[in-house]
Amino acid sequence: MSALRIDLNADMGESFGPWQMGNDKALLEVISSANIACGVHAGDWDVMAETMRIAVANNVGIGAHPGFPDLQGFGRRNMVLPYESAANLVRWQLGAAQGMARASGGAVRHLKLHGAIANMASRDELLARACYAGALSVDSEIILVVLAGTAQEKAARDLGARLACEIFADRAYNDDATLVDRSQPHALIHDADVAAPRIVEMVRTGAIIAASGKRVPTRIDTICLHGDNPGALSIARAVKDALQAADITIRPFDGDR
Repeated sequence: MSALRIDLNADMGESFGPWQMGNDKALLEVISSANIACGVHAGDWDVMAETMRIAVANNVGIGAHPGFPDLQGFGRRNMVLPYESAANLVRWQLGAAQGMARASGGAVRHLKLHGAIANMASRDELLARACYAGALSVDSEIILVVLAGTAQEKAARDLGARLACEIFADRAYNDDATLVDRSQPHALIHDADVAAPRIVEMVRTGAIIAASGKRVPTRIDTICLHGDNPGALSIARAVKDALQAADITIRPFDGDR
């Protein structure tokens, strides 16, 4: 048995009616966990149902992926909500995901914030706490997927929640372990040949490698890539191959406290 193991997840279920986003079916043959949009920042009820059906068929862990109510902006524009409203926003989307997963023969085992609300919560511990408390009020055993080394992780730990610490295969990092803003050059990583060895090094050393070269030691349980990235499938395959070549086992996270 290999000494290291890791989960490989992807954000998906983000198509809307006739508007297609990503290649979810192919990705679900590569990854071990899926973060599925809940019809608020992206996706719709039919897309949720189909994505969850395929996830169940592939034994991929199902996660709710709640975001801001901003279809036009894909949930990537900042919004200001009272903390209790943010908690309700998460509760609402988690409930929808649970119903659709159950109808598909599966269950929601984790929750991961999407886009702008996730980035805001990586810096605003009170926002992270409100969102996570909202989720835990629906399911006290749900696994919270948090941005490793940020306010998200601190809030989840303070709440005593099960958690999985996440790093990104296709995003660049600031020195404080937050993500480089998408408006900045080189914020996104599109080259699989760059992403794969970088991720293996992070997992092996237990540290985020920032764009500056700084290393931020952290717990790493799961690796994410964005399903809407045009190179998502090639990056997922390259990362999986590189991890397996390095004798790192890919399997769903346990969600330890």
